[in-house]
Amino acid sequence: MKDMVGATVAEMRDALAAGDVSAVELAEAHIAAAEAARPLNGYVTITPERARAQAAEADDRRARSEARPLDGIPVAVKDLFCTEGIATGAASRILDGFVPPYESTVTAKLFAAGAVLCGKANLDEFAMGSSTITSRHGVTLNPWRRRSDDRPLAPGGSSG
Repeated sequence: MKDMVGATVAEMRDALAAGDVSAVELAEAHIAAAEAARPLNGYVTITPERARAQAAEADDRRARSEARPLDGIPVAVKDLFCTEGIATGAASRILDGFVPPYESTVTAKLFAAGAVLCGKANLDEFAMGSSTITSRHGVTLNPWRRRSDDRPLAPGGSSG
C-alpha cells in the first residue's frame, strides 16, 4: 500500500475501489497523521471514533457494491460548520461548549456522499481573518519554509 496520507482524493478513491486499501486503514492512517501533527495546531478536535465508524460503514457499502462518490475518503471540516454531537466553536470563546444538535448542510452532504470525518480544523475567529492568528485555539503553524529562508510562513486563509 502506497502512503495514502499524501494521496489525492482521486488516488484514494482508486485505491479503495481496487481494494488496495480499506476505508478503515485509510482512516487510521489519517488519524495517526492528525495526532502526529498536533504541534502545528491545525486541528481543534480529532474525531477517531466517528472516523472509524464512518469508515467501517463505507467498507460495508463497498462490499455490497453500493459505494457512494466519496465513500471512505477522510476529511477535516472547518470548525465553522456544525457537526451534530461534536463541539463547534468557530474559534471563538463565545461558542465554548456549543455542541450542535444538527448537521450543517455542508457536512450533511459530505457524509451522505460517504466522506469520513477525521476532525475539525482550526480557523480565525468566525473565519474573519487571513492567517489563523485570531483563533482562541492559538495560531496554526505552517510546516513549510521557502528555500534558503527559515522564516515562518502564514498558513494562509481563514482556515489554518
